[in-house]
Amino acid sequence: MVENETLKIIKQRRSIRSFTEEQIKEEELQAVLEAGMYAPNAGDQAWHFTVVQNRELLERLNLAAKEAARNMNIEHLRKLGSDEGFHCLYHAPTLIIVSGNELAPIPLDADCAAATQNLLLAAESLGLGSCWIYFVLMAFQSTDGLELRDLLIPQGFKPYNAVLLGYKNTAGVKAVERKPNLVTYIR
Repeated sequence: MVENETLKIIKQRRSIRSFTEEQIKEEELQAVLEAGMYAPNAGDQAWHFTVVQNRELLERLNLAAKEAARNMNIEHLRKLGSDEGFHCLYHAPTLIIVSGNELAPIPLDADCAAATQNLLLAAESLGLGSCWIYFVLMAFQSTDGLELRDLLIPQGFKPYNAVLLGYKNTAGVKAVERKPNLVTYIR
């Protein structure tokens, strides 16, 4: 099988949910963000990256997301929202929220997902831990949601994805076996 550095990084990247307290280096953050900006898109580059490294604001987002989760109709989310020991950001020192311009001519979920994937792969290539996280976006549905949105999301943009970044506080996570028969060839 063909193998190179890019393919190796893709195969070894895993969601990390245990981070050290140390903040990532500015050069690492900028490299990750630049990779996000080079993601495939429909030509508009209609995304925006909000970087949150302020501990108080990260905690506020955690509490707001948990509040919203407690009011959801999904029992699993209600349980997590009520779990005092659960921290939806896993105490990561950096959060990146990926938002898309709501006035873009085509749906942005794919463009924002491609940018998010680039953030994750760049983080892995630099030895950073990362996790694509949805739970924190529920903070925008909490009683503080509008205020948080005004603070973190540019006017006219919608938050689509979020990525946690930090130094790994865990041994390597082994990839689960890939399911068989996921490809159909028609030649």
